Amino acid sequence: MTGRDQPNAHPSAHPNQFALLTQRRFAPFFWTQFLGAGNDNLFKFAFTVMVTYQLQVAWLPASMAGLVIGALFILPFLLFSATSGQLADKYDKKVLIRFVKRLEVVIMALAAWGFFGSRVEVLLACTFLMGVHSTLFGPVKFAYMPQHLNERELMGGNGMVEMGTFVAILLGNVAGGLIIAVPDIGAHHVGFAALGLAVLGRVVAEFIPPTPAQDPTLRINWNPVTETWRNLKLAHGNVVVFRSLLGISWMWFFGAVFLSQFPSFAKNVLHGNEQVASLLLVVFSIGIGTGSLLCEVLSRRHVEIGLVPLGAIGMTVFSVDLYFAATGLPSPQAVAAALDTATLQPAGYAASWTLSTFLAQTAHWHVLADLMLLSLFAGLYSVPMYALIQMRATPTHRARIIAANNILNALFMIASSLLAGALLGNGFSVTQVFLFTGLANAVVAFYIFMLVPEYLLRFVAWVLSRFVYRFKVTGDEHLPTQGAAVLVCNHVSFVDAVLLMAASPRPIRFVMDHRIFKTPVLGTLFRLAKAIPIAPRHENPAAYQAAFDAAAQVLREGDLLAIFPEGGITKDGELQTFKGGIMKILEQAQADGLDAPVIPMALTNLWGSFFSRVERGVAMAKPFRRGLFNRVGLNVGAPVAAADVSPEGLRSQVAGLMAQG
Repeated sequence: MTGRDQPNAHPSAHPNQFALLTQRRFAPFFWTQFLGAGNDNLFKFAFTVMVTYQLQVAWLPASMAGLVIGALFILPFLLFSATSGQLADKYDKKVLIRFVKRLEVVIMALAAWGFFGSRVEVLLACTFLMGVHSTLFGPVKFAYMPQHLNERELMGGNGMVEMGTFVAILLGNVAGGLIIAVPDIGAHHVGFAALGLAVLGRVVAEFIPPTPAQDPTLRINWNPVTETWRNLKLAHGNVVVFRSLLGISWMWFFGAVFLSQFPSFAKNVLHGNEQVASLLLVVFSIGIGTGSLLCEVLSRRHVEIGLVPLGAIGMTVFSVDLYFAATGLPSPQAVAAALDTATLQPAGYAASWTLSTFLAQTAHWHVLADLMLLSLFAGLYSVPMYALIQMRATPTHRARIIAANNILNALFMIASSLLAGALLGNGFSVTQVFLFTGLANAVVAFYIFMLVPEYLLRFVAWVLSRFVYRFKVTGDEHLPTQGAAVLVCNHVSFVDAVLLMAASPRPIRFVMDHRIFKTPVLGTLFRLAKAIPIAPRHENPAAYQAAFDAAAQVLREGDLLAIFPEGGITKDGELQTFKGGIMKILEQAQADGLDAPVIPMALTNLWGSFFSRVERGVAMAKPFRRGLFNRVGLNVGAPVAAADVSPEGLRSQVAGLMAQG
């Protein structure tokens, strides 16, 4: 491997997520999954069109074909995801990917025979087998990336994969529909195309680098029922990860409602033909892809789960607006009737809008904009959750956690179909179903964020660091992505902790003056962040000792602990004397057998802002005394071994970082 192919190469060597496509550790994997997703959808859509429009099959009515094909494809996710997760943890992922791609070649060869002879039963069997193929590939796909991408590349890598998946789905559907429609020989061409894509995917997979097994001693449990239950319990063991799985599954519920109703929405609400229905899929796919790619930019190349609440807000806002935008749209006949039909009726006004006449109506652009934006925000919502799961899941169990996610996704998509069908059966219109889903999204998102306050806290930190301040972090490569560490920083304002949250890819537990918890809003945020209140020993000896006990527990659990050794916010902008609490924390850590490094940090240019004490020692007195978008910074120094730490030495290092500006 060259330096640029090393999984842990410094991220500055890679200017953006697209640079990953030039590297062996990512490019063959990306194109392998892209070709697989495209082939899945080319095959499924061509088969659906064939049995809907071209064949008369008595035992498979055209109205049921899409439902049966979709159900057969989803069924393996419920049956075999647990097994596939075990395989992905036990074996080298390159070996598994090559096996899966060989299986795809065999399935597509069988499918080609089915297309050549219009053998519907063979193609139904192939649909199920392609579901098995995707079930085997799913855990491998998401467990592969954390082994080859570092923390600063995970958001971009997941964004690329999410974008590639939806583009492949779009291209596969379009290609399948166009090829099968060729008179007389369309089915033959579909067979050749599907087999050709499978072979190409197998060739590309050969270039994927070895990816060692994470748990080679694992014993496979072949019972899908007991293993499914075991995987769900395993995922439930990590609260943040499990609730992120539920959040992702909700996104698939949300998306499935819209995707499944596009044909009906296009025909009955927008009064469009098949081309308009296809346009909706194109717009939705572009939106998801765009949102996925934006994640790296908006996160500054960290796993930024603060984007998740932003995504949830956008999904609800534009779902609700779509309801109003799609209400009362005119039909082609109504537009024609409003004109002088004898002299002014333009050509093209028929029973339904064609693509060109649909786009000629300005009211339709509002609908398309809402659809684009709600799917864009869905991309912002989902990609950080995938990256968080990959980063926080135990490596030896990562694939099984992702398998649990696939099981939940399948269950939620089935539930979405049942709920949408029930609503429509009880008199709801398609637009009302969209409105209901958008409002339900707000309720579900709020519930998740209350259960896992870290999402909400990171959202507040993200907003503060980008819209109140222009926040620049230097030296963030020194922030550890795993293991215990103590972060030591100067104390300038009431929002220092929030800015440190924004800079760190991991949650931080803060030791903070107990009086700050009495501050409105900020006190609530710090309680949600499980900050540790500390009082001076002479005021409250019990609270003083309890704070150090809680700090020691944080380090024992392998988490990040942050303290402000000055003991309070500076009143004059100067760095105050560091107190000895840091030594007490490190002594306790060493007594527990921990060698937690200390990371010196310095906030710069924050003195004089709204949240710092300036005039007569009063903070938050004049809201816009320095305007908005002030440039502030955080300089992070190299880790210091616990044995080399002293309060005076740390103060000197923090002062040096402050001087860097």
